[in-house]
Amino acid sequence: MEFAYTMVVTGKCGVYSFEMVALETLMGKHPEEVLTWLSSPNYLINMKLIDVLDNRLPLSASQLVAQNLVHVATLTFACLNPRLKS
Repeated sequence: MEFAYTMVVTGKCGVYSFEMVALETLMGKHPEEVLTWLSSPNYLINMKLIDVLDNRLPLSASQLVAQNLVHVATLTFACLNPRLKS
């Protein structure tokens, strides 16, 4: 979003782009509900990964697939943490 306002590419632009692509891939839809949760101080406490994952993802395919999904989700939600952005 910063790029749209400043027309300058920064690391923040790349992180934001990763966040959006990863969330859309994990959720199978635009991540507007997750973005709404970010305004809540306890947003991560009440969230379960299984509740936001696209039900078309092959969770039962193998343990490796499930572990990889958890790794991507963990990285994605770490990027969403406002305390880590500056």
